[in-house]
Amino acid sequence: MLTNVMYVTLYVTDQDRALRFYTEQLGLETRIDHTGPDGRFLTVAVPGSPLEFVLWSHAGAAGQPAGERSGPVPGVVFLESDDLRKDFTLLRDRGVPFDKPEPEDYAFGVRIEATDPDGNRISLRQRNRAAGTGS
Repeated sequence: MLTNVMYVTLYVTDQDRALRFYTEQLGLETRIDHTGPDGRFLTVAVPGSPLEFVLWSHAGAAGQPAGERSGPVPGVVFLESDDLRKDFTLLRDRGVPFDKPEPEDYAFGVRIEATDPDGNRISLRQRNRAAGTGS
């Protein structure tokens, strides 16, 4: 029986630069940083969360969308906040680039999209307390 999502892979061109972005700017923590015969295995995570993001060196795939779509394009990663407007200000001051000048309300709460140095989109969300669920 499957019990958990262990890893989600983000393709990056420079693991050190990506590590700085995800830890120093976005506020995630380093979990694994091991260099072995297959290369460097590097993971980061939201503090307290079991899910880890693998920052995998693969220049050809870094920041590439899965396919072209019309309309809003969500990120490959969704991070949840309990106060997105406050977190937005903190992250913006740390230099995180966003697609809009401020978070916006939408049917499920509040949202905004950020981008890492390789162009990977990161969706930041705050759930609407009244709705209870959603993305």
